[in-house]
Amino acid sequence: MYLVLTALLALNVSAEIFNAFKTVDKSMVKSNQALDDSNKRLPEAIKAGAKKKNSFAVYAERVDPATRYSNEMYSYIQNIIDTMIITSGGYLVDSETGQVTEKLKGEKDKSVTTRLLVLSGKGEELKGKLIEYHDKFVSLLDSADVAQYASDIALGVDDETWKKKKKKDWSTMNFGHMPVQAALPILRKFQNDVKNSEATILNYLANKVGTNPDVVLDKFTVVSAAKKSYVIKGETYEADIFLTAFAGADSKTGITISVDGRQLPVDAEGRAKYSATAGAVGVRKYSASISMLNPVTDSVQTFKNEFEYEVGERSVSVSADKMNVFYIGVDNPVTVSAAGVPSNQVNVSMSGAGGGKITRNSNGTFNVVVETPTRKDEYAYVNVSAPGLSEKRDFRVKNIPNPVAKLSSSMGGVMSSGEFKAQRGLFAVLENFDFDAKCEILGYTLVRVPRRQDPQMEPNKGGPYNGGPKGLVDQAKAGDTFYFENVKAKCPGDRAGRDINQLVFKIN
Repeated sequence: MYLVLTALLALNVSAEIFNAFKTVDKSMVKSNQALDDSNKRLPEAIKAGAKKKNSFAVYAERVDPATRYSNEMYSYIQNIIDTMIITSGGYLVDSETGQVTEKLKGEKDKSVTTRLLVLSGKGEELKGKLIEYHDKFVSLLDSADVAQYASDIALGVDDETWKKKKKKDWSTMNFGHMPVQAALPILRKFQNDVKNSEATILNYLANKVGTNPDVVLDKFTVVSAAKKSYVIKGETYEADIFLTAFAGADSKTGITISVDGRQLPVDAEGRAKYSATAGAVGVRKYSASISMLNPVTDSVQTFKNEFEYEVGERSVSVSADKMNVFYIGVDNPVTVSAAGVPSNQVNVSMSGAGGGKITRNSNGTFNVVVETPTRKDEYAYVNVSAPGLSEKRDFRVKNIPNPVAKLSSSMGGVMSSGEFKAQRGLFAVLENFDFDAKCEILGYTLVRVPRRQDPQMEPNKGGPYNGGPKGLVDQAKAGDTFYFENVKAKCPGDRAGRDINQLVFKIN
């Protein structure tokens, strides 16, 4: 049997990168909890504010749908997360303490995400749900305000990138062959979008029932919304720092935001942009502080929190998509991935034994053609170079394995005279070989041994019977034995024919 490998970007990742995925996942869980806690305080305040005027009642009626939409979509995504974790084996148990750990048994399992979110159609269903609930949240806005506020609804999908990258569909781009641990932060991010969308609607409704509501929130938390929490050395780390469920910088609260003591400009929506150049590799932490004036007590309150992100090095993955070796006479598809490097900056070449040549396909993958088998301690090398890295991967080169000669569907044994005479000759089959390759029969010697008579022998060129062998076959009757000897075949890449299996048939 031959080993089948499928390799794409992020499939062969280091332990450091998996730790980064875990860090991002934990951060998203905390952020979602913070948003949920903040959102729970607004509904009663909105309903209380709506009692001031009869015309405000319509806004109080939209509070429960906003909360319901959020809970429905959040639970739908959580069910996908739970199913993925359970299907991949759940969490590991510490062998010494017997306690359940935070490490997933199948954190590197790529088949679970592919089956659950791509092949089953669940991913496309998720995409439809994200769009559906985005529209439901938008429906809670006044028609006159849709143009201004609809873009603030975080929930939605990027429906263009997968087309530009020529992926099959949205779910394949996001979840195809993605390790379980890497898929979790993506799903958590969608949950974060759900809670942010709920917060946007609730704050919109709160503003509608009064710009200076009677009820003032007395508990706050700082949220860091990073574009990505794992960055490559030399890249720029960016994050939005903001206080959830709170008015913008132009309100009477006089909000100020600083990071590690450095004050940042605050935009009209109460957000500040923080950026830092990724220097040394490792985990980096920063402290964010937000101060505001409480309009009820006229006192300044300050809220602080710490956040972290991880800086990593660039890495390369080179994998043969079908076998763990290159085969002569066929196209060998290869996937080359360089984390953090645009594909147009990646240079790929061949060296070493095997006479290999590599070409880039239109979809970004590569194709390798080789000419001669490698001997012991010889390898064909795929070389990858890009800004900041230079790597090479070794592969063995082999001839296509021997095919098997067959008559009908059999390699020998007992066959009726009728079935035996109905066959047109031998053909070659490559069993358990994943490449689209065909071998041909060059020739053989057919020997008929009638009962109590001398053997009759005829050479045959090619697989189908020629005149002499066909005459022997037409004489077949019960008790005869037929031998197919000196069977030779030729496969793609062969310079000469090769000896393969002989066949013996007893006619009944």
